[in-house]
Amino acid sequence: AYDAVQNAYVDVLSSRNDIVEIRCNVPLEDMDYTSDFLCIKTSGEMLVRECLYRKLITKPMTVKLLEVSRQYWLRRGITDWGLIINEE
Repeated sequence: AYDAVQNAYVDVLSSRNDIVEIRCNVPLEDMDYTSDFLCIKTSGEMLVRECLYRKLITKPMTVKLLEVSRQYWLRRGITDWGLIINEE
């Protein structure tokens, strides 16, 4: 994990009984981007989580990168995609 939000959230993921694998900072194929977490559930389904600081959520580049991630995973059939935002 690269930052405090990721560090805190990996603890949450680790405590879940339905998660069997956690991958951090997963490269998006043919792109210069990564997703913060790609997890495999006991059911075989996958979930993706992007972590960010609240102060960055409205920045145009942040919005663009989040949409790139969401669309990338959607094209691969992963619909359990979400944001983890730090508390203030």
